Amino acid sequence: MKYTAVVFDLDGTLLDTLEDLMNAVNDALRKYGYPVRTLDEIRNFVGNGVRKLMERALPDGAKNPQFEQILAAFRAYYTEHCEDQTHVYDGILWLMQQLKNAGCRMAIVSNKLDSAVKELNQSYFSSYVCTAIGEKEGTRRKPAPDMVEHALDELHCKKEEAVYIGDSEVDIQTAANAGLACISVSWGFRDAEFLLENGASVIADTPQQVWDLLMSHVHPEFP
Repeated sequence: MKYTAVVFDLDGTLLDTLEDLMNAVNDALRKYGYPVRTLDEIRNFVGNGVRKLMERALPDGAKNPQFEQILAAFRAYYTEHCEDQTHVYDGILWLMQQLKNAGCRMAIVSNKLDSAVKELNQSYFSSYVCTAIGEKEGTRRKPAPDMVEHALDELHCKKEEAVYIGDSEVDIQTAANAGLACISVSWGFRDAEFLLENGASVIADTPQQVWDLLMSHVHPEFP
């Protein structure tokens, strides 16, 4: 393989976490007397971390005088329930096994809380993923390149040797900011049309297609 490392986004790329995120948001909103949000609304709100998620879900956003309490309620609920409905997308474990067999090192970078990222990685991907990094103090959230750069340091890998795989416009921007080749996936929280409109140059519809791209390099836009 040309690439010796793969950096994955988590939500919408490896795991379908949407229902658990919705339940955590709505539990916090109900506690403070606000209307709940639909699954499609949550789908459009995610991608920039939990603070931005709650800003988008709550009337008046961060200007709401109860914002910090509601955010804390979300965090508390999600910490306890982040695996209730969450599941791995079909084909992901197969893809990771293929990458492992090929000697490829793997990392996860996510705007999700660092504790939740590490818990979910331990539950689902610990046999494959070397490092999992989430939102924490002192590290800028994606699309800043900080998490990717930290992951590459831990993988002892240069950016030219790594490819980034994600499902959103934030991931496209993150890969660009970090200087990594990027494969966008259409099975997650954004569809192919949206990804193309937001700068995607290479889109995979299945984990098998991700593997084919990594092995063949036939796509004219994929280095």
